[in-house]
Amino acid sequence: MRPVRLMKVFVTRRIPPEGRAALAKAADCEVEQWDSDEPIPTKELERGVAGAHGLLCLLTDRVDKKILDTAGANLKVISTLSVGVDHLALDEIKKRGGWTSWKPLWMCGYGLSQSTVGIIGLGRIGQAIARRLKPFGVQKFLYSGRQPRPQEAAEFQAEFVPTSQLAAESDFIVLACSLTPATKGLCNKDFFQRMKKTAVLVNISRGDVVNQDDLYQALTSGQIAGAGLDVTTPEPLPTNHPLLTLKNCVILPHIGSATHGTRNTMSLLAANNLLAGLRGEPMPSELKL
Repeated sequence: MRPVRLMKVFVTRRIPPEGRAALAKAADCEVEQWDSDEPIPTKELERGVAGAHGLLCLLTDRVDKKILDTAGANLKVISTLSVGVDHLALDEIKKRGGWTSWKPLWMCGYGLSQSTVGIIGLGRIGQAIARRLKPFGVQKFLYSGRQPRPQEAAEFQAEFVPTSQLAAESDFIVLACSLTPATKGLCNKDFFQRMKKTAVLVNISRGDVVNQDDLYQALTSGQIAGAGLDVTTPEPLPTNHPLLTLKNCVILPHIGSATHGTRNTMSLLAANNLLAGLRGEPMPSELKL
């Protein structure tokens, strides 16, 4: 795994101990402080702010256009130890934040129309996904799993193929399989090398189906275009995990079933399953061991 790139934070003065301790504990930050109780000279401020992601300043520190230009594009946050903000060039700061003007290729991705979608695991959930994607103009569905499911696949004219073929031919790959010894680490370096450079991986199954170190390398090297993860290992990911630094990886906190209706249905199903087992009746959702 590549070392995590720490965010640079520059503090323009000695600050009270509680704030200093909070910054010191931030494992995702590299903090540099002007070690004095007196105002920082302009030249030292320019040196310290260069390349910084965060700036903690005081009312006596003039943060003007030159300082902002020196900081560069990395600068995300300016925090001031004051109520007043008259020392901050707010007009200049506004120019560097928020939405920019529209550009022809701004936020462009790849569309589902005329695409090939590969689904690993065409079970109940995999079928529901295909059913929802079909109206968006998907040209072809591929699927892989333990065995062909011709009856279920007929609705989508989905073709059963080996996983290696699915990886090579799909524009979008959706993981909807169970975590088993056969699927653990299924999406690894070899899998990603087979994928198209324009392809997107979506994982809604289990985090361990994907080798996350190999995924990080595939995303940073341009081997694949992007990834969307609703599941990870561990959950949640540590805030300093490399995947969280990537612009071509969207990570959600395992919320695929997060509706009131779905969670109520799940709870009722689990309760009825329990009661049936206790009463010696057939369990509606029994796992056959």
